[in-house]
Amino acid sequence: MKMRFRTIVLTAAALAALVSCKSEFDALLSSNDVDAKYKAAMEYFNNKKYLKAGQLFESMAVLTNGTARDDTVQYYWGLSNYRYKDYYTAESNLAKFINNYPRSPFASDARFLRLDCLYRATYRWELDQTPTRSCLANIMEYMREFPYETEHIEACKRMRADLEDRLDRKAFENARLYYKMEDYPAARVALRNVLKDNAENAYREDVLYYTAMSSYHYARLSTPAKQKERYLTFVDDYLNFIGEYGESKYRRELDAMYRRCQRALGRYDGIDEELELKASDFEKERKALEKESKKNETPSK
Repeated sequence: MKMRFRTIVLTAAALAALVSCKSEFDALLSSNDVDAKYKAAMEYFNNKKYLKAGQLFESMAVLTNGTARDDTVQYYWGLSNYRYKDYYTAESNLAKFINNYPRSPFASDARFLRLDCLYRATYRWELDQTPTRSCLANIMEYMREFPYETEHIEACKRMRADLEDRLDRKAFENARLYYKMEDYPAARVALRNVLKDNAENAYREDVLYYTAMSSYHYARLSTPAKQKERYLTFVDDYLNFIGEYGESKYRRELDAMYRRCQRALGRYDGIDEELELKASDFEKERKALEKESKKNETPSK
């Protein structure tokens, strides 16, 4: 009985303390005492209670407007939301801060943190890449304006590389879709346009491979009267590919396609097993080689 009574008393005391604490925070939140709010907000922030810190900084933003403390309050309001992982609100906070205080000592950090918020709002390559392009533009602008912020610049380079890879992948996959649909003339045009728009596309090797394969299949499926001309187009694409990627994982398959092409043109009468292999056979072989290569890689220390 005594134990039960003690438990009830302790629970009641804990609830009373909780209510008291909550009431104290709510009273502070609605207070106009800037010094008290600022001190408490910083204490909450330093103790990693970012939600409460953000609420207090937000509540005093109007009170400190036009004062020497305003840029600090606005910056920490955004930083609290960032640390709380509310990146959408943090981006809005930081954008407003950057606009109002471009020369603040916090400006560089604020600009970078906003970039990180924008980066987190981008989508994987399969989805809309409008946010990706917007984020990239902001990254490039930051790198021009703050070239000596070493730590941030390195992070910017990593973000830029990732975002550029998404755009390159999106362009490549969109063009390859025609190949998957077996619309080979459209595939070749689309793939060539990928490199016309960006010769440094990260998937250049794959683009050139599918360009050559599109030419080959287009010629193979053409009427006899048009095959010669179209096989010669494949030869051009093949030579272009091996000129850049002589040791490519695609080389063996393209060599076989080249010999098939030569046989179709009456320039090759040899017999070898590779001429009878299917695309799936070459794909299976490539995957096996890639798996073996990864297995033999020396782990980085």
